[in-house]
Amino acid sequence: MTKNLRTSLRKNRRSAHPMAEFDRLPCELRKWLASADLPWSAKSTLRLWHKALSKHNGNRDAALSYLTHCEVSKMKKDAPEVWGASYPIDDLRSA
Repeated sequence: MTKNLRTSLRKNRRSAHPMAEFDRLPCELRKWLASADLPWSAKSTLRLWHKALSKHNGNRDAALSYLTHCEVSKMKKDAPEVWGASYPIDDLRSA
C-alpha cells in the first residue's frame, strides 16, 4: 500500500510506547496535537513546546500560537511537492 501522507517532518524510529508519551504531554499540548494537521510525534512536539515556551517567556497561549505557526510553515513548504506547484498556498490555515 502506498503511503498517502508526505511531509518533510523528519522520520524517526517509532517509540515503543507512543500513547504513554502522548499521555505524559501537558494537557493543552495534547489538545493541540489532537487537532494538528500533520502527524507530529509526542517527542518532537514536546521539544518544540519547550522551545516555544522559552521563546515566549512561559506564555502558554503564545507557545501554542507558535506551534500553529510552525505547522503552517511546514505545510506551506510541503504543499508544492505534495499537491503541485499550482496549489493555492494562501488557502492553508493561517497562523
